[in-house]
Amino acid sequence: QAQLTESGGGSVQAGGALRLSCAADGAMHSIDTMAWYRQTPGNQRELVASITRAGSTSYADSVKGRFAITRDNAKKSVFLQMNSLRPEDTAVYFCNVDGISGFRRGSYWGQGTRVTVSP
Repeated sequence: QAQLTESGGGSVQAGGALRLSCAADGAMHSIDTMAWYRQTPGNQRELVASITRAGSTSYADSVKGRFAITRDNAKKSVFLQMNSLRPEDTAVYFCNVDGISGFRRGSYWGQGTRVTVSP
């Protein structure tokens, strides 16, 4: 089973910034789209941002202009720079990777990292 290791969550005041990181383990390859999702209690997981292998990005309207997703293909990593954070950005953030692990292509999830933004 592929492993994705996330880091970078924490607590900040509104207007602050955080940078999330997610690295796929060495066994994963042929990685295509990488993405960040977030989830709040009682709600479905929502797509925050995604990036293709070629570098094309897409963002949820609520984060456009504030968040930036990047990736390092050589390190099998994806990053989410979050600026001008708002209390409504508070959530558990999950990375998601479309890749091959153990001869199987699938959509793999990280364990989640909590982001808390106080007013």
